[in-house]
Amino acid sequence: MKQIISTSEEETIKIAKNIGKSLKKGYLVLLSGVLGAGKTRFAKGIAEALEVKDEVTSPTFTIVNEYRGKYPLYHIDLYRLDRFPDEDISLDEMLDEGVVVVEWWEKDRDFFVIYSPRIEVFIRPIGENGREITVRCYE
Repeated sequence: MKQIISTSEEETIKIAKNIGKSLKKGYLVLLSGVLGAGKTRFAKGIAEALEVKDEVTSPTFTIVNEYRGKYPLYHIDLYRLDRFPDEDISLDEMLDEGVVVVEWWEKDRDFFVIYSPRIEVFIRPIGENGREITVRCYE
């Protein structure tokens, strides 16, 4: 487990980008934090590391956004759902093809914790722009 303090949005993106540089196909990145904590910003940093050129936006209403870069990046948001829709979306297929980032994964914790390799990122706001970022890796 590693704890990192970010003092700005830009620094949070940079931290995510550094983590993203080590990702390969098959990695699952699980993002937790209150609404507005910076989960989508973190996903943006990972996308930059994977050389995604498109603008990264929250998939709150689409559930999944797919981006092309070094590897395909699948950005999933479970905010409006009670659990991962595994009857409609194949996480295994996405992981075979690229990297998957999931916001609000804790809504279906038991579904996700069986996957490896995975990185769990907990983002806690500190003041207006600061963030405490806790990273746990499971290989």
